[in-house]
Amino acid sequence: MGQHETVATSLADTVREEIGAALADVDADLARRYPGDPGTRQPVHTVYVPGDVFTAGTVRAWGDAALAALDEHAPDAEAFAGVLGIPDGLAEPVYERVRAKLEREPVEDLRIDFEDGYGLRPDAEEDAAAARAAALVAAAYRDGTAAPCTGIRMKCMEAAVRDRGIRTLDIFLTGLMAAGGLPDGLVLTLPKVTYPEQVTAMVRLLAAFEKTHGLPSGRLGFEIQIETTQSILGADGRATVARLIEAAEGRATSLHYGTFDYSASCGVSAAHQALDHPAADHAKAVMQVAAAGTGVRLSDGSTNVLPVGATTQVHDAWRLHHGLVRRSLARAYYQGWDMHPAHLPTRYAAVYTFYREGLEQAAARLAAYVAKTGGDVMDEPATAKALSGYLLRGLDCGAVDIAEVARLTGLTRADLDGLAGRAAPNA
Repeated sequence: MGQHETVATSLADTVREEIGAALADVDADLARRYPGDPGTRQPVHTVYVPGDVFTAGTVRAWGDAALAALDEHAPDAEAFAGVLGIPDGLAEPVYERVRAKLEREPVEDLRIDFEDGYGLRPDAEEDAAAARAAALVAAAYRDGTAAPCTGIRMKCMEAAVRDRGIRTLDIFLTGLMAAGGLPDGLVLTLPKVTYPEQVTAMVRLLAAFEKTHGLPSGRLGFEIQIETTQSILGADGRATVARLIEAAEGRATSLHYGTFDYSASCGVSAAHQALDHPAADHAKAVMQVAAAGTGVRLSDGSTNVLPVGATTQVHDAWRLHHGLVRRSLARAYYQGWDMHPAHLPTRYAAVYTFYREGLEQAAARLAAYVAKTGGDVMDEPATAKALSGYLLRGLDCGAVDIAEVARLTGLTRADLDGLAGRAAPNA
């Protein structure tokens, strides 16, 4: 058939136009609700530090403590790989990258905690701690020592602590504004959400702050912690997570699973509260489906088994943590919480092994897709998006280098961003 040859059709143009008009509202709703990946870096973990413990040296202290744990309990690549079961071919590069990460950027996301990790204190004491946190965070961003993402977890919107949480958030944000403005890496966390109306209240609070300081509407976003059964299934029997995201009016940045509060709310005994409990898997599966395509990220929770004590005890805790992180990554939960500096070596070991062991296969499949050469797997655009996203996450955290990816794929960082549906390179 010639390029310009006319083909026969049966439907009038008005049919197409009428269908387009009928679906216009649906098109707009899809674009609003499911904007896709925000195109920014997602940290691989979040570290929580109580508000009274946080200092200017916290990030470096965690890195130094993590390196000391390696020196004492796994002083070389062979020993570390032997504990965790890292394949021989990856042992050396993973170990070297883990140590380099702990020296360069040990914490990717730091949350100064004024909730469970801080507890109830006299108002004057919490006021002072919140003001101090703002001053320290502002100074850290000025001198380049801040974690890429840093912020606070306030108390929740329940009646008993609501006013205290609002005041702490106000003091912290006001302190940042007085010190030069809100840093780009600022993250706020709203815990123990049970009703969408609590999310709406947070939106109103942040909008009021923006208006007071002449900030653009929507400048302040926040994470929603999923720690209660009501945040998964409401009293009316309806799934809640999607309603929480909707109530955030575009301000929700991520959903964080709270392992121990959620497990306890389900009646799980303390000995069985863990990331891999069936109750946890159900909650996270609901979170995952509700957040898919919305641009809201997911974070898994933590383990409370700490790598401390004798070497055998540390190794047991490392194996547990490493396995749980690997399990989360395979389930597309690319972030989690770390509760102790000695968790950092196994966090990065699990993450780096995950991205390095699949590097060549992912790169080959993506290169074949771009070149339309096929190979032994026929990939679709959605799979190409996932493959490029995989490579980008590896680049973001330091598991792989852009030179490696370019050599294996022939693609630039901009090419990967485009294939992944990211509007701009990572911050």
